[in-house]
Amino acid sequence: MGVDLRKELLRLLKEDEEFRLAVTGLLGIDEILKAIKSLQEQMVKLQEQVAKQGEAILALQRSHEKLAASITALGYRYGIYTEDIFRDAIKYLIEDLLKAYEVRRWTYYDNEGVVFGYPSVIDVNVLIRDNEHILIEYKASIDRGDVAELAREGILYESVNKVKPKLLIVGPVVRKRALELAKALNIEVRATEVME
Repeated sequence: MGVDLRKELLRLLKEDEEFRLAVTGLLGIDEILKAIKSLQEQMVKLQEQVAKQGEAILALQRSHEKLAASITALGYRYGIYTEDIFRDAIKYLIEDLLKAYEVRRWTYYDNEGVVFGYPSVIDVNVLIRDNEHILIEYKASIDRGDVAELAREGILYESVNKVKPKLLIVGPVVRKRALELAKALNIEVRATEVME
C-alpha cells in the first residue's frame, strides 16, 4: 500500500464520519462495541445482585447473633433456675429430712476483688454443721473457670469467717480439665458425666 493511500485513509477515518462508520462496520467493531456494552450492563446487574446478597448475608448474621444471644440467655436462665431448684432440694434433704446441716446463702461484698479481680458481690451456698462449713456451687456445666472461682470464694470465706471451708461443686457435666484442676485445688466434684 502506498504512502499516499495510507495518508488518505487515515485522513478519511479522522474527518469523514460516514467513511469511519463504514470501515468499523466492515471490521466488526460495531459488534465488538455492542458486546462490550452488553457485558458492562451485565456487570452492573451482577454488582446489584452481589450487593443484595451482601445485604441478605448481613441480615442472616444479625439473625444468627440474635439467636445466639437468645440461646445464651436461655442457658443462663436455665442454669439459674437449675441452681435454685437444686439448692431448694438440697436444703429440703439436708436441713429438713436429715436435720444434718443448716443450708445458708452467704452474700458478701468483696471490696478487695479476691474472687474476680475487682470489687463485686459474692453469693455462695454454705452447708453448716458445728464447725464444719462446706461451700457448694451448682452449675449446669462445670468448667475450669467455675472451679477457680469456687477456690477463690473459699479463700475469701476463710479470711472473713476464720473457718476453712470444704469446697464442693455439683453439676450434670464437668469438663476433664476442670476435674483435674479441682483435684489439684482439693475441691470435690459431683457430676454424672466428664467431657473433653
